[in-house]
Amino acid sequence: MYNANKPKPEDLPSSAQLLRSTIIALVAAVVILVTIVLPAEYGIDPTRVGRLIGLAEMGEIKRELAKEAAEDHQTEAQDDQSSLIERVFDLFVGTAHAQEGWRDEVSFTLAPRATAEYKLVMDAGTSAEYRMVVEGGRVNYDLHAHGSGRSVSYDKGRGSTGSEGAIDATFAGEHGWFFRNRDSRAVTITLQIRGDYSELKSYE
Repeated sequence: MYNANKPKPEDLPSSAQLLRSTIIALVAAVVILVTIVLPAEYGIDPTRVGRLIGLAEMGEIKRELAKEAAEDHQTEAQDDQSSLIERVFDLFVGTAHAQEGWRDEVSFTLAPRATAEYKLVMDAGTSAEYRMVVEGGRVNYDLHAHGSGRSVSYDKGRGSTGSEGAIDATFAGEHGWFFRNRDSRAVTITLQIRGDYSELKSYE
């Protein structure tokens, strides 16, 4: 009743067969690693097979997202160190601008992952001053322009709590900001603008 059917020695795989199976498994694992895992996860595609089947693009996107997240984390650490100085600076600058006055002032709220765009319609050779303040979090922005068959990027910010400066238009077109909220909470952005422009447009 307790006897079990034991395999005969001749039915068991030999050492050579076991070694061959192990080598085949290792080769298959290396092939999968090189042709699928590396392209899909890290954008590394030494055989070009990953790009042919669309996995390399996936890996490149993941790598860019990881890089962007790391840069955001680094920016947040730097912002925490300088937050007190920025608040004091904003207090003095805000008081001075309030006394001088602004032509336009707009405030809007961006939900998490939301975007918005504000543009000034400007002629070539004109200039406008601006001040941008972010409350409740941080935003990424791209200050750029396009028109007259040309385009230019003036400034970019990642994890920004605000900025100020001037836009000097070298060509006629729309000059302004593209905002993206990468925080997990809503933020409020206030734009104060003055100078030589004919219109302030919003694309929310």
